Order: sequence, then structure tokens, then C-alpha cells
Amino acid sequence: MARMSAEERRESVIRAATIEFARGGYHGTSTEAIAKRVGVSQPYLFRLFPGKKAIFLAASERCVEETIRTFEEAAEGLRGEDALHAMANAYTKVIAEHPERLLMQMQMYVAVGAAEEEGDHEFGAAVREGWMRLWDTVHLPLGADAGETTNFLAYGMLINCLVAMGFPPEHRVWEGMYPSARATGRLEK
Repeated sequence: MARMSAEERRESVIRAATIEFARGGYHGTSTEAIAKRVGVSQPYLFRLFPGKKAIFLAASERCVEETIRTFEEAAEGLRGEDALHAMANAYTKVIAEHPERLLMQMQMYVAVGAAEEEGDHEFGAAVREGWMRLWDTVHLPLGADAGETTNFLAYGMLINCLVAMGFPPEHRVWEGMYPSARATGRLEK
């Protein structure tokens, strides 16, 4: 079996960190747990990343990039309501198939709040920059309308919260969503 390159190991650390941070959050996840999931020692982990914060920020960046890619691919060649429904459908599919991405997003926002309270603004700056890239990604397909962009992202955050809380697809809480934003059987755990 061929040995992994440092870049391949780095990728495996980001994947493992996403799963671990999604479950335990920033403060509840140890670098030991991440190293164990990857199958490397903690010292090796710190050869790839300078510390836990760097690992978390790399996992956060990856989560944002994957969400951006999901929206870009879904909206390709579409505008307005067609783009809206395509992006909503693609997103609900992704969070059903990769729940760690949804939970990682939620942990990102919690980590920002906790870090800002402690006077650490690096988390917030990085996550806000990612959020603005998400905003820009959906803004043009939605007709460059700030209201439509806000509504789309607000629905997305509501979906995140409802799914994270475990509301089943048949629950009445989903009734007010436009059809492509509603939870379906795809969101069952």
C-alpha cells in the first residue's frame, strides 16, 4: 500500500476534523480524537497544522467551499425562481446525505460566538468572510436582489436549525416552507 503524501494526510485530517467538530464542537473536540480518527499521532497532526484552531478553520473553510460548490452547480445556467428551487433542492439533498456538513456549519456559528466573547476575533473574521462568499454565490442567480438573497439564506438557516433539532419531514413546522425547501424523507436520520 502506497504511503499518503502530506497533502493527502492534510485532506484526511480536514475530513476527520469535520466529523469530530460537527459532533463535539470546537471546545468539546480534542486533537487526540481527530488524530485517532485519521490514524496519525498528535505530533504528526501538528506538523500538518499549527494547532487546533487552524484545524477548525480549515474544516470550516472546507464546509463553506462545499456549500458554495453545491449552490454553483445547482444554479448553473438558471436565474430567479428556477435557481432558487434548484439550490434549495440541492442543499436539502446534501445535508441529508452529509449531515456532518450541516452540523459543522452550526458549530462554526457557535464557535464564533464563544470566541468573540473571549476576545478572539479570528474565528469570526474567517466565518464571516465565508458567509459573504456564500451570499455572493446565491446573490446573482437570485437576480442580484438583496431581499431574495436574504430570504433564501434565512430559509437555509431555518432549515439548518429544524434539521439539527430533529424535526421529522412530516412535522407541521415544515408546512410554511416553499416546496423545494421542505424537508423530505431525504432528511430522515
